[in-house]
Amino acid sequence: MKTTNKTYRIALALTLSLATTLKAQVYVVESNFIGEYGLGGNPMNTSLISGLNNPEGIAISGNDLYVANKGAGTIGEYTTSGSTVSSSLISSLNLPWGISISGGYLFVLNYSGATVGEYTTSGSTVSASLFSGTGEPVCVAVSGTNVFIPSAGGIAEYSTSGALLNSSLITGVNNVYDIAISGNDLFIANWAANTIGEYTTSGGVVNASLITGLNQPDGIAIVGNDLYVVNQGNGTVGEYTTSGSTVNASLITGLDSPAYIAVVPEPSAGALMGLGAAALLLVGRTMARSHLRNS
Repeated sequence: MKTTNKTYRIALALTLSLATTLKAQVYVVESNFIGEYGLGGNPMNTSLISGLNNPEGIAISGNDLYVANKGAGTIGEYTTSGSTVSSSLISSLNLPWGISISGGYLFVLNYSGATVGEYTTSGSTVSASLFSGTGEPVCVAVSGTNVFIPSAGGIAEYSTSGALLNSSLITGVNNVYDIAISGNDLFIANWAANTIGEYTTSGGVVNASLITGLNQPDGIAIVGNDLYVVNQGNGTVGEYTTSGSTVNASLITGLDSPAYIAVVPEPSAGALMGLGAAALLLVGRTMARSHLRNS
């Protein structure tokens, strides 16, 4: 019985240790640095990554953050703990602004020339000019084989191979600063109207004013049924539901010219149970090997 209890204690300790590596985090791009916050808005490291040059877009994959340094013309790679992997993973870009990740590929929007380039997450160039948009887009979003960017007064749709699918997928929206995708829904930050609008990926209007009363909405991130919105005008991040309800309009405050945002969700109960089972299996195998050695 003592051995069994000890086994469970070891498994529990391992589970809790693993769970801490899956903690929920909010990464906010500010003037020349990236701050880290908890999902409850609590500061964790307000200068997690510093020394950036006019950063804009941010994308996250596993334990890596990819940041568009507009001023330096580069994409930098950093760990979620703040370590630098490569500050110039991709260089010689032309005012890189928006960035999105799909699988092992980065899609980078160059504001100057309104082009989207495709690169691997290791920095190799697939196509420096996969396609060119219209107007002056500042963001890019990828879902499956579809790429969405702002166009003149709306949203244009391309394929990940560079083909134009619909130059006017969504119309009647101006100054789109970010696009977030959840399933078949597009959530659009409309800077001019101070709203978040909801549309379908096929171009249908769900609610053009899903969330109102914002102050220069810039970046958006979606986690489950929650929307996190950067209000550049008053230096805050607000939390809302995807149905438009307000959770906390001032979840994070006192930010320095915030732009874009990336969010890592909390580990689910199922994930923690899986970690516990894996920990028990690991401990059980270790004990079995120890028993064999001692028999």
